[in-house]
Amino acid sequence: MGKLIVIEGLDGSGKSTQTPMLANELIAQGKDVRVISFPNYQNDSSMLVRMYLSGAFGTKPDDVNAYAASSFYAMDRYASYVQSWKEFYEKPDSVVIATRYVSSNEIHQLSKLKRDDWNDFISWIEDYEYDKLGIPRPDLVLYLDMRFDIALSLVTGRSEQTGQQKDIHELDEAYMERCHKAAAFASDKLGWQNIVCYEGKAPLPQDEIAGKILEKVTMLLDIDA
Repeated sequence: MGKLIVIEGLDGSGKSTQTPMLANELIAQGKDVRVISFPNYQNDSSMLVRMYLSGAFGTKPDDVNAYAASSFYAMDRYASYVQSWKEFYEKPDSVVIATRYVSSNEIHQLSKLKRDDWNDFISWIEDYEYDKLGIPRPDLVLYLDMRFDIALSLVTGRSEQTGQQKDIHELDEAYMERCHKAAAFASDKLGWQNIVCYEGKAPLPQDEIAGKILEKVTMLLDIDA
């Protein structure tokens, strides 16, 4: 069985930048690496996710309850696992790096609930995706901890630069701020490895963040070497 490493974080935290940097470094070391990303927008399995994010079920994130929205993302992950990377993951010494995973439900959907319901929701989603659906549990979740205001600024800048329309999550700043608080809770409860990606009011250089990530990953892989 291989290793599953998840790179998680809020929108604008640098996940899409850090994932290929880590993959390229591990490949250079001779590791057998597969990169996956969720949602899997190229597959029909993400149709409900795409409809949700585009506002087809409501223009605010809270228009779709946490359990329904979680199911959209969970089925996309299940289909991806069975159709795409299950065989690779089951090979000895393989390394799968996922940009977002179950942890994304534990951030984005958790934030829709009252604080008193957070523990129950985490128990439910962990049982549903890992035990009921049977997708693998990650060996390491790296949470890219970026200040909320920095992440928000980066998301806005990216949208202006690329012309890509923001989804209903990115358009709702209050929701994004709740996600930041939910992420801190989930990270502490579930034992994620926090990678602090800022100093003061500025993001750290990409190479410095990459070095922090590689240190954690190296520790994981060396333990089982």
